[in-house]
Amino acid sequence: MRGHHLFAGLTLTAVTALTSGCVASVRSDPATPVLAVVSAPAEPAPVFEVESPPSFETLPERTIAATTQAKSAGAVLTAVIKDRASGAVVTNGNNSTIAIASVAKLFIADDLLMRESTGDVTLTPADRASFDRMLQSSDDSAAEIFWQRGGGNSIITRVAARYGLPSTTVPSDGMWWNTISTANDLVQYYDMLLSGTGGLPPERANIIVDDLARSTPNGIDGYPQRFGIPDGIPGEPVAVKQGWMCCVGSAWMHLSTGVVGPDRRFIVVVSSLQTANDVTARNTLTQAVSTMFPGGRIEAE
Repeated sequence: MRGHHLFAGLTLTAVTALTSGCVASVRSDPATPVLAVVSAPAEPAPVFEVESPPSFETLPERTIAATTQAKSAGAVLTAVIKDRASGAVVTNGNNSTIAIASVAKLFIADDLLMRESTGDVTLTPADRASFDRMLQSSDDSAAEIFWQRGGGNSIITRVAARYGLPSTTVPSDGMWWNTISTANDLVQYYDMLLSGTGGLPPERANIIVDDLARSTPNGIDGYPQRFGIPDGIPGEPVAVKQGWMCCVGSAWMHLSTGVVGPDRRFIVVVSSLQTANDVTARNTLTQAVSTMFPGGRIEAE
């Protein structure tokens, strides 16, 4: 598990795609969040002909407010939102590495379907049922079986290479839930999964996203799964993979990731570290999402 520290300032970028390779670095007094526009990347950024919805204009300020609220509650918040149609990205600037817990099941699923597509593995009906439970209800037992079959850490190495995820690394102890990644990498993963540029055939990528859209209210172990995105953006269809873990030091880690909107236009990744009980920690993350998206929708009515 990696240590985490409250970042020194906030960097909000609402004009540059994560895949452009552009890096923003703004340092300021922690009490004085800043809005920064990233300079042009060395290579031309993709050209987008669609504008973000008007609500995106104030999303940076709302993300600052959510980060400040979380800090007041004793939580360290990470937030990245991408509009896939316009290429706009909003982030609170915290791109710390974290152990991603059950979100690693995305990588296990992706690698399994990729190897099936190349004929390296054959999935039985029982395998497919386990696969669905792993993504929909976060079944750890299913994840462990597929992890062992796929070669453990080799799964993460293959997926990180195929998607070009620079900060995603294998778990040092070989346990899938301790896979290391960042919010930026997870946004990039979703973006490339949906566009097909990560190599997974579209019909198999749809299997993953369709399972995420059927995420159950509780995990197979009974843990509530609607924190963060589902309860924070109830007015939109969502497809999510949630992760949770105690304890990172003395803190609960909650991670809510997925795609939002009827056309899967938006990618949202939010996480929090908070020394509190699990209910409080879940509520803190949900409140952060609600602050970013008042009214429970991406496009405020």
